[in-house]
Amino acid sequence: MLKTGCEKGATGNLPLWVVHSLMVLAAVVVSSSFTVGAAITHGLDPAVLLLVRYALATLCLVPILIYNHGFSLPSLRQLGGYSAISACTVSFFWCMFEALRYTTALNTSVIFTLVPGISGIYSAVFLKERLGRNRLLALLFGMFGALWVIFRGDLDRLLAMDVNHGDLLFLAGCFMMAAYTPLVKRLHMQESMVVMTFWVLATGTGWLLLLSFPSLAAVNWSGVASMVWLGIIYLAIFSTIITFYLTHIATIYLGPTRVMAYSYFYPAFVLAINWGLGKGLPPAIILPGVLVVSLATIVLQGGIDNGRS
Repeated sequence: MLKTGCEKGATGNLPLWVVHSLMVLAAVVVSSSFTVGAAITHGLDPAVLLLVRYALATLCLVPILIYNHGFSLPSLRQLGGYSAISACTVSFFWCMFEALRYTTALNTSVIFTLVPGISGIYSAVFLKERLGRNRLLALLFGMFGALWVIFRGDLDRLLAMDVNHGDLLFLAGCFMMAAYTPLVKRLHMQESMVVMTFWVLATGTGWLLLLSFPSLAAVNWSGVASMVWLGIIYLAIFSTIITFYLTHIATIYLGPTRVMAYSYFYPAFVLAINWGLGKGLPPAIILPGVLVVSLATIVLQGGIDNGRS
């Protein structure tokens, strides 16, 4: 399924329309993870839930890795790079599941749209990525749209910084996640994306084992609801293995900022998913903000040098 022949630097180049299509698919899957995460976050301690998710994803990837590439240990330098990348994702996902105990899936999806702007700053500083006027404007409009939704279009709430604990915790996680794609771009050493994805997941499992170890003995495994297990399986296969793999490939083609810009679609997709599940639509006052962040990603994808600068 995850063949290296589709990867840049392996046996050829993917057309950019294919890369963009894959990122739209990844955006839909990631958007669904906010809703799934909100549904299961009370079923297990967030660190334990993430440990099971990462461990399951790593085990699922083992046969694919061995079939395509065999198995060999990375160098210490590579292992350090994979560990740095996974530390960002682990920190983000822990903040996400903990935050979803106090805030909504829509709020988290909208706050996540701040990530491209933060990631763009990281990329400009550490990778010397040129953003350009149009991209800077799109990032600013995207952040404006995110703030509009978070504060419900109420200037008084913005000035009073009226946000809940969950929103602030998730925002902290977003600063970690913003470093994810710049690190992938910086640390990729032409190895297969299957290999990179596997070791990012494996080192992430190690981080989570350390984080959750004090809580493991107290877990009543037999009392975990079947819905929670199904949610974890979905997150492990679709929202972890597939999205990590697609994001790693797209980052090499498009660059960190353009890849992260796809998160601007998350609020619209979350709204569509929640509406499809019969949860209705949010107050109309926040819809302009959702529209702005959705349009921002279209601007960010156009007229750039394919992310190869």
